[in-house]
Amino acid sequence: QVQLVESGGGLVQAGGSLRLSCAASGRTFETYVMGWFRQAPGKEREFVAAISRRGSSTYYADSVKGRFTISRDNAKNTVYLQMNGLKSEDTAVYYCAADRAVYGVVYTTSEQYDYWGQGTQVTVSS
Repeated sequence: QVQLVESGGGLVQAGGSLRLSCAASGRTFETYVMGWFRQAPGKEREFVAAISRRGSSTYYADSVKGRFTISRDNAKNTVYLQMNGLKSEDTAVYYCAADRAVYGVVYTTSEQYDYWGQGTQVTVSS
């Protein structure tokens, strides 16, 4: 089992940047596919980005492509989400998630992920 703790959220003006971090417990971090999801008030949770176990492949929602970058440091058991060019519509609670990924497949649907962090609030003021 893995525990995930997000950090780095906050209030930022439109056009600004934030970097979210997600620290994972345990010794098997490199065996998990990692993802970021977000949920805005009154909306369903949606996929933001995902990264393969070794970090060689990344996937993004169309709404964040070119603005957000997901990365991971397996030595530090941490996954990051660099968010640039933030817009008011990026306002949401951001969740880190881990998928045991037995076959290494990277999924973009929340149902595939096994472990979730508590979330961190990102608020973008216009």
